[in-house]
Amino acid sequence: MGKIRSIGVYETRLKNGTPSYRASITHRGRHISLGSFSDANTAAVVYKEARHILSDNDFSISSYNSSMYLPFEKCVCLINYRDKGMYIANPIYLEKKYFLYYLSPTLIYKFDIDDLFYYSSHKIMKRGNHLFVADYGSQLSVLARYGIKSYAVEGRDYHFANDDPTDLRYENIIILNRYRGVRQFVHKGFVRYKTIIHIKSNYVVGKYNTEAEAAIAYNKAADILKKNGIEKNFSQNYVEDLTPSQYADIYTGLKISKKLYEVH
Repeated sequence: MGKIRSIGVYETRLKNGTPSYRASITHRGRHISLGSFSDANTAAVVYKEARHILSDNDFSISSYNSSMYLPFEKCVCLINYRDKGMYIANPIYLEKKYFLYYLSPTLIYKFDIDDLFYYSSHKIMKRGNHLFVADYGSQLSVLARYGIKSYAVEGRDYHFANDDPTDLRYENIIILNRYRGVRQFVHKGFVRYKTIIHIKSNYVVGKYNTEAEAAIAYNKAADILKKNGIEKNFSQNYVEDLTPSQYADIYTGLKISKKLYEVH
């Protein structure tokens, strides 16, 4: 245990011997770490800010400003604990049927309450337009939890029902194309599916009545190209809800563009 410097602040040392000052606060019987800082004065200010937030119900998340020393994420955690009685280590604010995840004061994502357990223990990060969490050393896409593939394009393969890409509740995410190389389109009022495969440019494999047929057509096209000596690692589509014999029947009967047989 380090040396106590003031209320809520104690001194410790890093592995290289450099002094470090940890701030923490106890509220409703729970001990909450507020972070480590390079000087005792900053740590003391952080403690005072945290105490103010926990005691002032009028202080909201929108009250946070850049002049504060308390990290924004910790501010969200404290306000949620004060208002909802549940301490969550990630910047989450609970609502009745959903929760808000604050990546910043202006970037807020909305999730179904069913996902609370997962995101309470998995921190969301953002790089460019890519949202991901770290899990056992790997980066897992947030959108992958909805069945959205890494190659999917918004507006083509999926879209948001209310046009809000920060609303990640399940009811708001509409999957249009679940399979690689498959594009949904409407022809004479009916939904149909076009299969496209990329070699050096895009080739239309064919147009099909069902999504499963289009996905299998992609697999068949990839097999044909490999037999013709095209050295490319085509990822196969896994089509659910089909027995091996059903898959084989569809695969055998599917018509493929004759152009693909000529590609070498």
